[in-house]
Amino acid sequence: MIMIDRSRRLAQPLRWGRREKAAVGVLLACAVLALASLIAFALTSGSPARKDCVDVTFASTLGGARLHACGAKARSVCASGAFAGIEAELRAACRRAGFPFRPRS
Repeated sequence: MIMIDRSRRLAQPLRWGRREKAAVGVLLACAVLALASLIAFALTSGSPARKDCVDVTFASTLGGARLHACGAKARSVCASGAFAGIEAELRAACRRAGFPFRPRS
């Protein structure tokens, strides 16, 4: 009969054999390895931001547009006065980068 030892089997707690312990150990090791790799990626990815860069995101005819320049190019963008539609955002970005801003005249 199928039900002969069922009550005894259900009354006893489950035993952790070698196979079950190994499976749990492998799963824990994978979880720790994944967490460590995520932390390492988060700490090492990306380059530090340059202080002499101008970065402005603004609305354009086809959606969002981005104006990004660093160094001498950023200095010339700030001094050009050629971007009338984004003057306030560009003024703030030039101030953060330490470049003089010339408004459009």
